Amino acid sequence: MPVNVLNTPAPVSQRGLLAAMSACVVLVVGMVAAVNLAVPMLAASALRPSASALVWIVDTYVIFFACLVIPGGAAGDRFGRKGVLLAGLLLFAVGALMSAAAPNVPLLLVGRAITGVGAAAVLPNTLAVLLHAVPAERKGVTIATWASMTGIGGVVGNVGGGAVLTGGSWRWLFIAAVPVALVLAALVGRVAPVSSRHGHCIDLLGAVLLVAASVALLIGIVQGPEQGWGSAVVVTGFVSAAVLFTVWILVELKVDHPLLDPRLFRIAGLRSACVGMTAIFFGMFALFYVNASFLQYGKGFGVLLTGLGILPLTVPIILGARHVGRLVQRIGLDATITLAFAFVGGGLLGLSTSDAQTPYIVYATWLVVTGVGVTLALPTLSGAISGSLPHAQAGVGAGLQSTTREFGSALGVAVIGTVLTGRFVAALPADIRADHDPHTVAQALATTTPDRAHDIVTAFVSGADAGLRAIGVAVLVLGALVLLQSRISSK
Repeated sequence: MPVNVLNTPAPVSQRGLLAAMSACVVLVVGMVAAVNLAVPMLAASALRPSASALVWIVDTYVIFFACLVIPGGAAGDRFGRKGVLLAGLLLFAVGALMSAAAPNVPLLLVGRAITGVGAAAVLPNTLAVLLHAVPAERKGVTIATWASMTGIGGVVGNVGGGAVLTGGSWRWLFIAAVPVALVLAALVGRVAPVSSRHGHCIDLLGAVLLVAASVALLIGIVQGPEQGWGSAVVVTGFVSAAVLFTVWILVELKVDHPLLDPRLFRIAGLRSACVGMTAIFFGMFALFYVNASFLQYGKGFGVLLTGLGILPLTVPIILGARHVGRLVQRIGLDATITLAFAFVGGGLLGLSTSDAQTPYIVYATWLVVTGVGVTLALPTLSGAISGSLPHAQAGVGAGLQSTTREFGSALGVAVIGTVLTGRFVAALPADIRADHDPHTVAQALATTTPDRAHDIVTAFVSGADAGLRAIGVAVLVLGALVLLQSRISSK
């Protein structure tokens, strides 16, 4: 039985509520993109992070966000969507403040984890609050508007993050997030309606196991270049990930209310669409991670210009998203998916040919090519995930979309960071490598004379190109697997 809650707020306009919820989505998604711009500043900061620590600073937020977004929605159903949304915004502010004040890398990672937990509580409950408040005939438009905010969030994160970071310190990025989160919490408290609560169980054990397995997998990937691929840390990470994922599946098969029922992946169309969504975000956020450093180190762009430099990727998304449905009707689902992966993978391979002398207009052209693929992929794969499940499991479909997006983002950053570091170290002049063994551009620049800067930047560009090639090939291979699975499921 639903539990009725008193203290219903005064009626507000649906447009005002939609604006408030959209702003919350932009905040939590924008932080995923914005922190990539701060990587060069963090690398040169007094924290002196290693190459693997830089990846963790980006990925800790993303992996907690990815793994907890489904329990975040379940917590809203059980304890009240407005209350959990408010708690998420406050946690986001606390984590951002801790990150801004962190005197060392471990405390910065704790702050990032807390911020990710807050984001996981915010994202699903913004949609739940909206769907509770709008009439049935407005739900489709509301969902479409909400979904578009995830794309806009990436743009705002790049441009807004670049503007904030012109202050000269990476700490400003996290400081700026605190008042924004608090203002949004006050706005949500004023405009969001209170919905009924439902006695949904939260699979805490499943959530803990999923986070632990994901972190173990990332440890294996991220620590390889520094620790060695045969080191105890790396081998333990991969073995632990395999064991924990297996335990997680066994637990989910036995509990009455699983975090995510593995049996759903018996549906071939759902399975292929989830792999496809993971692959697209794998490629896109790997690009975000490298783009920020490439434009600053390789092209000499300032941080604001770097934030603006990714905008060509978004042009096709803004102009073409509404036409994708008609294209699918004309050429079919499989052809659209084929084009999507061809453009994303081809665009990444094209970007991998760039160096410090490549004109930005050429680089921007490859960004547009990649953006065309993303534009074709997102609504097509989102529709495939939703269409593979019955209407009663619409919430599960929304949770799967969020989880696959963020998990793909975390993997993309981890993999390209690993390839970049390995190639960068190998491409450094032998004397720099032998005397100092640097693993980041900042470390190399700090231990050599200014006249060696060109050699160091050249090594970094070589690493960035190798990373983009590896990601581009991986996206094309995964796209082929998605297409093959899609054709099998349609027979």
